[in-house]
Amino acid sequence: MNILTLNKIAACGTDRLGDGYTVSDTVDNPAGILVRSASMHDMELPQSLLAIARAGAGVNNIPLDRCSDAGVVVFNTPGANANAVKELVLAGLLLSSRKVVPAIEWAKTLKGQGAEVGKLVEKGKGQFAGPEIFGKKLGVIGLGAIGILVANAAKALGMEVYGYDPFLSVDAAWNLSRSIHHATNVEQIYAQCDYISVHVPLNDNTRGMIGKDSIATMKDGVRILNFARGELVDSEAMLAALDSGKVAAYVVDFPSDEMLCVDKVIAIPHLGASTPESEDNCAMMAADEIKAYLEKGIIRNSVNFPAMDVEKSGDVRICVLHRNIPNMLAQISSVVSDAGVNIETMTNRSKKDNAYTVLDIVGDVPERVINGIQAIDGVIRVRKI
Repeated sequence: MNILTLNKIAACGTDRLGDGYTVSDTVDNPAGILVRSASMHDMELPQSLLAIARAGAGVNNIPLDRCSDAGVVVFNTPGANANAVKELVLAGLLLSSRKVVPAIEWAKTLKGQGAEVGKLVEKGKGQFAGPEIFGKKLGVIGLGAIGILVANAAKALGMEVYGYDPFLSVDAAWNLSRSIHHATNVEQIYAQCDYISVHVPLNDNTRGMIGKDSIATMKDGVRILNFARGELVDSEAMLAALDSGKVAAYVVDFPSDEMLCVDKVIAIPHLGASTPESEDNCAMMAADEIKAYLEKGIIRNSVNFPAMDVEKSGDVRICVLHRNIPNMLAQISSVVSDAGVNIETMTNRSKKDNAYTVLDIVGDVPERVINGIQAIDGVIRVRKI
């Protein structure tokens, strides 16, 4: 099978695909695509394409609606880069407090002063004094893989940490330190915290969530960290808050033109996941996801279709991507039974508007069965493995 790479993907990942795969940035008729940051919104999706794996968490560069309509399963790699981002968030906490960046830039201006440099340093360093983070209150909005690591690490550094996530999973809750305060609403974090770190996905509900109204409810001199997506923060409102002093510092890993060269803004060039360890972890996870789906019909960490981690139990597996509508299972099983084919097991999962049904069959499956299922209204794509 052909796998198209749209960015450089670490060999430790692509090597996991093994024999039977051709991996290149020039292959035709790919069954899968491995991508990092390349935009796919203007790309025509090949008819051969079955899956896309994003070596990273965000999928804003992938046209999810078109992929769903075409029966292309889109994967991401949640948690693979979590430690890398966590470490940079901790750096951001310290940079926002201690004015390290402007202090370094000021120190450069002393070049050429010779023996006077030491005296000038002692005289001028007071302008860069900033508070310690120990004992301060940190609010973490979003307790996914990254948010939990940030919350736990900040607690270990002596901060008082408040966490908020209305969709906190059971697994995530087990990994969260008991000493983290559970905020029942985001307004509690806005009102109480000296530092706020945002770790939520970008969607219509979260776009601009840090804006004029929310900032107005925050403590004076709050420091805000955004290592999730730039658009979560309303730039105009942030600039006004920085100018008035309401916000003491803004650290963002997604620079925009209006945020560059602004006093009290620390704009980092999207370095959150830029570690060799993170890139390797993401590449390996993405390759494993594509391989499991193409070879076994197993779905793990898809953003547009439901999870289906069920091992094959028959001779043939029929994989059906379809809309989540009534009577679909009855129609699918009817086509199979009318052909005299025995279903060993049938498993169905749904995710919002989309669903996935897997049928494990004893014996062979005639092509007329596959064609009959494909002809059902609401079926998007059918595969036989």
